[in-house]
Amino acid sequence: MGADGTPLAEVTLARWADQIAEIVRAQPEPVVLVGHSRGGIVVSETAERVPDNILTSVYLAAFLLSDGMTLRGSENSPAPSYVVMGENGTSTIAEGDVGKVFYNGASSEWVARAAKRVGREPMQVFLTPVQVSAERFGRVPRAYIECIRDRAVPVAFQRQMHAALPCDPVLTLDTDHSPFYSAPEDLIDLLITIAERRRAADNSVSV
Repeated sequence: MGADGTPLAEVTLARWADQIAEIVRAQPEPVVLVGHSRGGIVVSETAERVPDNILTSVYLAAFLLSDGMTLRGSENSPAPSYVVMGENGTSTIAEGDVGKVFYNGASSEWVARAAKRVGREPMQVFLTPVQVSAERFGRVPRAYIECIRDRAVPVAFQRQMHAALPCDPVLTLDTDHSPFYSAPEDLIDLLITIAERRRAADNSVSV
């Protein structure tokens, strides 16, 4: 994805999670691992791999799925109209829908920047069941950040997911699907809040 030149046929959910787990293991202390949108399933599988290396998992308008669920199946509906199917099991986003669906709160400059970076992605990841357990993924603290003007992952669906797999805290941004473009300072403040709460909770337990 992005500047990564890995052939799409070789891209899998397991490969993504293994890649992130390797980075997490190399850090000097447990990390706050943030997953946005589809990145939520990568965060979950990474937590399954390295639970002791993650201070907390943060789901930012992200897919938070139980064991055995697939991203495509979780939505329980046909592929959205803005998804354009391509060759060899790939898809992309219709050019005219990039800003309307994913960046409807961002400036025109940021929308243009994002649109230039849209490329094909492997649909196989959408069909791969998440593999997590209560013993590993389940022991990593979770937080959720809702985006209430989200047109890609509607807030009602976000709330359905974090009700099924409870998170603490659940915080809310009055933004579109991509607050790292539309409200970066507000997003940073929430991430700092989550990290500080988790460190405080850990310190109180250890005393």
